[in-house]
Amino acid sequence: MPHRQATSFVLGYHGTNRATGEAILAGERSMIRSENSYDWLGPGIYFWEADPVRALEWAEEWCGRKGRADPFVIGAVIDLGRCLDLLSRRSIAAVKAAYESLEDMYRSGRYPGPLPWNKGQTLDFERRHLDCAVIRHLHYLNSTVAGNPPFETVRGLFREGEAIYENAGFFEKTHIQIAVVDPANIKGFFRLPAVPSG
Repeated sequence: MPHRQATSFVLGYHGTNRATGEAILAGERSMIRSENSYDWLGPGIYFWEADPVRALEWAEEWCGRKGRADPFVIGAVIDLGRCLDLLSRRSIAAVKAAYESLEDMYRSGRYPGPLPWNKGQTLDFERRHLDCAVIRHLHYLNSTVAGNPPFETVRGLFREGEAIYENAGFFEKTHIQIAVVDPANIKGFFRLPAVPSG
């Protein structure tokens, strides 16, 4: 399932606040893995691939919500390693099969309650409870059931934001996101001289 059919090393950008970012760059603090039930790519440490501008936009939104000052972006060199790469047909097929398995678990009563659901006003679903549950289930199927080595990263393309012109197929905030499941796949951090404006 995981594969190396693409370039293995990529640059990722993580939005945070300056105090946290400086502590990570100084080696005084580790990055914290996100474990929210609505994370778009399941559990992991999140990065925007090759897009420091989008990382800064997110940091500004996040700092505003949390009442924190000084949004900040750090760069990282990431080895995709054993990657569940949702830009490939093979991985998409695996996610579809994991959904069908998860749906069966809920339908049969092996999992209590209703199947999780993505929430949001548009296709941009802000809270991806279903997608997160499916990715978590795929991690379980891959490692525990099939006995394969675990995925080290998950990578996905997301259409987000408004169309950039009438009838466009391109959208303002479309991006590639990476969830690093194994922190050892973050090979190093770097300081950006400046983040260009969008």
